[in-house]
Amino acid sequence: MGNKRNMWISLTAAVLSAALVYGLYQLQRQQMQRQDTVAVIVPSRFIAAGEVIAEEDLGIIRLPYSAYTPEMVTEAANVLGMEAAMPLGIGEPMLDWKLDYHALQPRRSESTFQIPREYVRSISNGIRAGDRVAIYASGEEGVSGKVFRETVVVASVKSSGNMEVDGPEKSHLLSMAEGNMDGMYAARRDANAMIEYLNLNLTEQQWLTIDELCTGGATKLVVAYSPESFDRFHSIEERGGGGE
Repeated sequence: MGNKRNMWISLTAAVLSAALVYGLYQLQRQQMQRQDTVAVIVPSRFIAAGEVIAEEDLGIIRLPYSAYTPEMVTEAANVLGMEAAMPLGIGEPMLDWKLDYHALQPRRSESTFQIPREYVRSISNGIRAGDRVAIYASGEEGVSGKVFRETVVVASVKSSGNMEVDGPEKSHLLSMAEGNMDGMYAARRDANAMIEYLNLNLTEQQWLTIDELCTGGATKLVVAYSPESFDRFHSIEERGGGGE
């Protein structure tokens, strides 16, 4: 009886010992796998171009280090509140160049100012929200010239009916986000409203400069479309993002 009992005790101990060894092996194996992989952020659903990314839109997958590239996003906090510059497929690693901050929002040092109509001499008809424009002064001798060395961002362009001036079929901003240059061109060409109200993202000093120049009425602004507006599209296209 005692021998049988000892046999069961020995068998149980052997089983427990084997289970412990196997458990330690699995733990070490998982640790080694984690050391050889990296966690990257992926969309948990399809995200269309122009959508703002929220926490519930994000998930995590682990990739071998051999498949990881520096442009892959590894921290969810780095993408929350950003816009998809192009469609993002569910489960695909999120790449930083496919994301952008709200293009029409002023930066921390800026505010959005509506430019009084009496301050403006002319506005390029091709200007749309999200474009970069150059600001010129036109007036008495010695006053005419470029007001700012840098271009500024257009927050919105409105018609006399307070409607955003854009293409009737599809927004140029959506075409830009999708990398569709033909769509961008068509939206600018087909828009059928005149620009009456112009809103620009300016620093306080930029606005005060404009106000000082134009208050007397002798000097007015010429707002010109800048080719810098296409820089974002071309940079996306060159990195292989266009048309996805």
